[in-house]
Amino acid sequence: MTVLIAVLRRLDWPRIDRVWLVVLAILAALAILEPDRFVPSLDFTARALLGTLPFIAFAILTVAYLKAAGAEALIAGAFAGRETRIIVLAALVGGLAPFCSCEVIPFIAALLALGAPLSAVMAFWLSSPLIDPPAFLITAGALGWPFAVGKAVAAVAIGLAGGFAVRAAVRGGLFADPLKPRAVGGCLSGAPSPFDGGPPAWRFWREAPRRRIFGGAARDNALFLVKWLTLAYVLQSLMLAYAPAETIGALLGGEGIGPIVLAALLGAPAYLNGYAAPPLVAGLIEQGMSAGAGMAFIVAGAVSCIPAMTAVYALVRRPVFATYIVLGFVGAVLSGIVFELAV
Repeated sequence: MTVLIAVLRRLDWPRIDRVWLVVLAILAALAILEPDRFVPSLDFTARALLGTLPFIAFAILTVAYLKAAGAEALIAGAFAGRETRIIVLAALVGGLAPFCSCEVIPFIAALLALGAPLSAVMAFWLSSPLIDPPAFLITAGALGWPFAVGKAVAAVAIGLAGGFAVRAAVRGGLFADPLKPRAVGGCLSGAPSPFDGGPPAWRFWREAPRRRIFGGAARDNALFLVKWLTLAYVLQSLMLAYAPAETIGALLGGEGIGPIVLAALLGAPAYLNGYAAPPLVAGLIEQGMSAGAGMAFIVAGAVSCIPAMTAVYALVRRPVFATYIVLGFVGAVLSGIVFELAV
């Protein structure tokens, strides 16, 4: 025991980030209890991180560049005024963006860091994971054009509803401080740029202080995003192994509002991307699940799987996080009910 304490002190244990401790604890438990799953989980996490790397790099470099150039205030000003137009644009663009619910996290972090209104961010946050051009075509091929069009309409409608709901809440005095404080690093943390107030220096690399600002911001943002997405993908690997979407979907069936609500409840934590979900839901519908329940299941799974919620929770305070979950769930249920009545 004395040796262990000495080692922990040498490692400066209290300063190790809690997120990395959780990741290490999960992997250690997996290696001991389920050694056959250890390597596949590591492989899945590594592949997922590599697949998301271009999006993470874009968000990190964009925020660092704007901070080093002193352009944060200028960019934030582009999101000021005409909030209604920004919400509509965010919902529409989100419906076209080819990002899943996990890949959208770096872009949300960048938007929040640049001062975008929470309402517009929420609109993009809700609509973006639901549909994109390839997913639209895959959905049409597996489930038919009415289902694909219905999902696309649901994506924009949920984004709009969520954006305007948050806008009303903010005007009512809620969410005055939506972002979590950061002790060290993160896309939403760090000291304000010392260059605020002056004209942006787009060629920041010519000045040593600005190069230091760039390096520090890039480092902090990278550490923040990588640690939370690593945890998200480790959890995702466990879900795929022990609670696959097929098992959850097999519990659904019947007609009416009840199966639609249950489908949304079970679809939310299930991992479903826009490419794997349509064939799965098509099979479930053939086995007796209603079209409305299928819509609720696929929408809830896309808007908020557990890995995505883990990353979302890292960015915003609990009331905003809870609002995101509620909006996604209600949107999924309403989408299912409307689609059931329409078909």
